[in-house]
Amino acid sequence: MTAPTAPVQPAGTPDPGTATARSGRPVRRPRTTEPVRGPWLRAQGLNVTRHAAALRPFRAGEFGTGAAAPTAGHLQAVNALLNRLRAELLRISEQVGQQARQAAGRPDTRRLQTLLTTKEQAHTWVREVERIWDFYFELFGQRQSVFADALLSCDRIALSCYQAAYLGVGEAKPLPAPPPFSFMRTGFSPATFRRGIPLRRLGRRLNPFPLVQLPYHRLVNPWTLGAVLHEVSHNLQSDLGLDRAVPRAIARRLLAEGCPPTVVRTWVRWNREIYADLSALLLGGPAVLGSLLDVVGRSPSSVLAYNPRGPHPTPWFRVWISVELLRRMGFAELADRYGRLWSSIYPDPRAGTLPRELVSTFATAHPAVVDALCFRPFPQLGRRSLARVLPFGGKEYAMQLEAAERLAAGTDPGIIPARFLIGATRSALDRRLARPGVITRNFYSELARR
Repeated sequence: MTAPTAPVQPAGTPDPGTATARSGRPVRRPRTTEPVRGPWLRAQGLNVTRHAAALRPFRAGEFGTGAAAPTAGHLQAVNALLNRLRAELLRISEQVGQQARQAAGRPDTRRLQTLLTTKEQAHTWVREVERIWDFYFELFGQRQSVFADALLSCDRIALSCYQAAYLGVGEAKPLPAPPPFSFMRTGFSPATFRRGIPLRRLGRRLNPFPLVQLPYHRLVNPWTLGAVLHEVSHNLQSDLGLDRAVPRAIARRLLAEGCPPTVVRTWVRWNREIYADLSALLLGGPAVLGSLLDVVGRSPSSVLAYNPRGPHPTPWFRVWISVELLRRMGFAELADRYGRLWSSIYPDPRAGTLPRELVSTFATAHPAVVDALCFRPFPQLGRRSLARVLPFGGKEYAMQLEAAERLAAGTDPGIIPARFLIGATRSALDRRLARPGVITRNFYSELARR
């Protein structure tokens, strides 16, 4: 058998592994020095322009296409904010490009300094736009994470609250849009950022839609999500036009009851948090009071400590205010049980730093405030009371109890409003109808599929 021969290289063809290509022209050696000023000046305009272009409006679909993705309304509202800022950024970027070309043509000190001064202004605007872009990029990006269904569920609870309020008022009101948007953040306490208020995170620019911030530990324990109803109620107070009416109603009623001006001023300072607690209880039923006790039940030194600048009622007062509303809603037996529990833990409010005037007038003040805010008509509600706008009684409670059994069994809870499902999970947990993990899974599965 003949041994194979190596392929013959055509004449004049160098071996690609060892040979050096040759030509008849001399090899041009690379320059030992590269130009600096011209390329650097060109890069100044290019860098700023590309950075500005990268901070583009958000596009539909880039945060997913499922139900948890930001709605078109949320994207439009954020893009409108970004576009107002980008217009100025693009104008300055164009100016940087023009000045870079002028400096490249006549690179004197004045032109170079003018270019860099304008570039610094452009970078300041880039940081402003980037901070806002990053804020919403992080919020919207959570909708592509494992928490997407939980956040979507909270959105649907918030929407259910808004629908109940706007259907319950006595006359048509302009429909706010977009609806609240939920996001997760580490920390102990939930929070909200209302529509149309300046936010530090946005460089003191106006927030385009309500944001509901929820700690992770609330999401994994859905029976504690009375916080969603509380935070949404802050937004409802604003969107329904009750920002001024609520503190005025408190002040008028307490003065009529003979409370001292110092006491009245304190209750007025607490108005937003009192309204949110009461509205949440009407939106979600008795289970919201259990959720409140989860939050404010702490050491006696905390529960009985008075903060003269705090927006929240001192926890000892806060629970009794909700107990009073629960009684007025028709749940006297439950109210008595919660009251006995609370008084057995904190029997003497004078053991802390609560002002004596607040303690001595509390028996008169707190039922008067509950009556003024929940059972008296407001023009902003179409001359209806809040309790009439958001009715919750025995019928609604029976719906929650039935839904609790269905959630525990993993069956369809039916047409129950989303806002009632928080109470249903609490009922299922308290009655030990299923393991906590099963209740949690079924709760989010039901809300995510709606």
